[in-house]
Amino acid sequence: MTSTYAADGGLTGFVTSLVERLGGPGAGLAVALENLFPPIPSEVILPLAGFTAGQGKMSLAGAIAWTTLGSVVGAVALYYAGVLLGRDRLRAIAARLPLIKLSDVDRTEAWFHRHGPKTVLFGRMIPIFRSLISIPAGVERMSLPVFLLCTTIGSLIWNSVFVLAGYYLGANWHEVEAYASTFQKVVIAVCVLAVAAFVAVRLSRRHRVR
Repeated sequence: MTSTYAADGGLTGFVTSLVERLGGPGAGLAVALENLFPPIPSEVILPLAGFTAGQGKMSLAGAIAWTTLGSVVGAVALYYAGVLLGRDRLRAIAARLPLIKLSDVDRTEAWFHRHGPKTVLFGRMIPIFRSLISIPAGVERMSLPVFLLCTTIGSLIWNSVFVLAGYYLGANWHEVEAYASTFQKVVIAVCVLAVAAFVAVRLSRRHRVR
C-alpha cells in the first residue's frame, strides 16, 4: 500500500510514510509531531491510520491507542513549554503588546482557573486549539494528573472519530480531509471575527477616552 500523499513528498508525505511503514508506532509518532508542528495535518494521519487498520496492517484498537498516546506525548511536551515560559514571562510579553492590558491577562487567568479542566478537555477536539491549549495549562501550572486525564479523554474522542472514519471509508479515507478542512476554516473565521471585535471595542474605548 502506497498513499498518493506519500508519493507527493513534502511534510505531509513524510508523516504519511511513517504510518504506512511503521504502522501503529508510526501513527503515534506522526500525531505527536502534529501536536508540536501544527502544519502537519491530523486530518490526514488519523483517517490513514484507520484505513491501515482496515487493511489488516494493525488492529483498530491499536490505531486508536497509538494515536491517542502520540497526542498525549505531544501535549505534555507543550505543557512543559508553558511551564518554562512561566506566568511572569507571559505577563511581560503581554505588557508590550498594543491594545492588551494586564487586566486582560488577569481575567483570562481567573477564567482558566475556574474552567481549566473543561477547557483542556473540549479544546483537544477543536482544530488549532488542540495543540495550543496545552501551553496555558503549563503556564498556569495546572495539576499534571488532571491535565493528563482531560487530554487523554479529549484526544481519545477526537482520534476515535477520525480513525473510525478512515476505517469505514476504506480507500476513500482521504475524503475526511475535506470535511475537517471546512471545520478548521470555520474555527479560523470565528477566531478572526473575535479578534476583530476585540480590537474594534478596544480602539473605540481608547477614542472615547481621548
